Amino acid sequence: MNREEIEKRYEEWLACAAGDPELEQELLAMQDDPKKKEDAFFKELSFGTGGLRGVLGAGSNRMNIYTVGKAARGLAAYVKAHFPEGSRRIAISYDSRKNSELFARLSARIFAAAGIEAWIYPELMPTPSLSFAMRTLGCAAGVMVTASHNPAEYNGYKVYGPDGCQITEEAAAQILARIEAEEPFGTGEPLSFEEGLESGRIRLIGEDVYAAYVRQVSAQSVLPAQESIDKNVSIVYTPLNGTGLKPVLRTLKENGYGNIAVVEEQRNPDGAFPTCPYPNPEIREAMTLGIQYAARLNAELVLATDPDCDRVGIAVKGPEGDYVLLSGNETGMLLLDYICARRTEQRTLPEKPVFIKTIVTTDMAERIAARFRVGCINVLTGFKYIGEQIGRLEREGRAEDFIFGFEESYGYLSGSYVRDKDGVVASLLICEMFAWYKSRGIALYDRLEELYREYGFCLNTLHSYSFPGAAGFARMQDIMRSLREDPEVFASVPVTERKDYRDGVDGLPPSDVLRFALEGGGSVVIRPSGTEPKIKAYICVSAPDRAAAARQEAGLEAELARRMVQRTE
Repeated sequence: MNREEIEKRYEEWLACAAGDPELEQELLAMQDDPKKKEDAFFKELSFGTGGLRGVLGAGSNRMNIYTVGKAARGLAAYVKAHFPEGSRRIAISYDSRKNSELFARLSARIFAAAGIEAWIYPELMPTPSLSFAMRTLGCAAGVMVTASHNPAEYNGYKVYGPDGCQITEEAAAQILARIEAEEPFGTGEPLSFEEGLESGRIRLIGEDVYAAYVRQVSAQSVLPAQESIDKNVSIVYTPLNGTGLKPVLRTLKENGYGNIAVVEEQRNPDGAFPTCPYPNPEIREAMTLGIQYAARLNAELVLATDPDCDRVGIAVKGPEGDYVLLSGNETGMLLLDYICARRTEQRTLPEKPVFIKTIVTTDMAERIAARFRVGCINVLTGFKYIGEQIGRLEREGRAEDFIFGFEESYGYLSGSYVRDKDGVVASLLICEMFAWYKSRGIALYDRLEELYREYGFCLNTLHSYSFPGAAGFARMQDIMRSLREDPEVFASVPVTERKDYRDGVDGLPPSDVLRFALEGGGSVVIRPSGTEPKIKAYICVSAPDRAAAARQEAGLEAELARRMVQRTE
């Protein structure tokens, strides 16, 4: 979009903002700032399989009541066009972020006004509980208002299909077409939330659905009823000011884990995330307060869930008494090994057990699964692809064959009761695994080291390169185009195989992903983020020990950084 088109769009928004003082004030503040105008209006906020996600604020490229309202009207039109009248219902949940409840209630009002049953949780609830409610209530679609683990200035609008899984590429394209046909400022005021409740067109998702969800989570325990372990182990938990507090504590306490200290500064919902502006359990800053609590209480396990409670990060005591953050790959490997081992002992593994992971998740997981004769399915990045495979197994009458799935970005699921990663069940299984090993005098860190000795050391790292704004968007496209033309080596390591998933590879749908297999067993996978202006690079290195792996990884990362800079000059 050129400067004249941006200016025209800006003036249109300004003309329609007279009744919205907050929007008008923000628009006037950028009146003499061409760069801010460009970033706010150079495109429509992207809608894809992850729905919407962006910075809060005024403009067509921002999260606000107008972009959200337009998306809700488009989704309503899609549901009316593709589902019979008796099944036209949409479930809604939301997290603790700024405007999450506002966007959720606005959506409910728009759906109800369009003649669709709107089912909404009466309070903030995690992403997996939305997926469960959809499947329980027989919904045609679902909406989760969240930006997951993004910084505080972000919010998002994730859309789910009738299977409780994030929408497919086909559905996203059809919904997008409906959204694009809508006017940005709507055509009339939807009914009020109170009117919707009184008329029955808006309904609250009840305690019975929530309780059933907790029961299904508890059913994923692999601890035999007759086996006694010390569940009074000291655990520190932080919901990072998000949705996890009630469901995680309820589930843990109902399963006997009562010695849980909550990080008070991060206990209550707060979209400003005052003690961790980037509420991502993958990073140490978000875990710092929890680790401080653990050191004071001499706890050996720290749990943190992200704002919509679909991801979990943990810290465990290391050999020197310090606290070590485990990566998503390491926690996933520990859980996979634990689940397979316990179910093998109990003879509860199905005849053809299946484990599912993404292509950027550690290859070491495949070696663990193979030891227990568990089949492995690799899918594209994004848990919705794991959910789709669970659905396929279910249609084949094999839902019970799915025993575990995980992705390197701290998402885990055991069981087919939902179709997205679940921080509640992951928290339960992590605590169970921790207590089981501790009852046998084994620390989680030591068990991880045993796995490395048994299967060989594998180092996996993720590096993100940011490209904000319109210019950054163009640079990202240029980088991916250039990488498709080369390289033949990374940091002097020859590339033995190049896979371009853009046209579909290994039976997977097309995706803007490149994978370079390296001599010696390592790999580099590169893809643009689907939710942020970033390019992500996943490095996997196999080596005899940590030191050798770290040296090789550092060389690969330095080469990647150099290429990113070169491609953006």
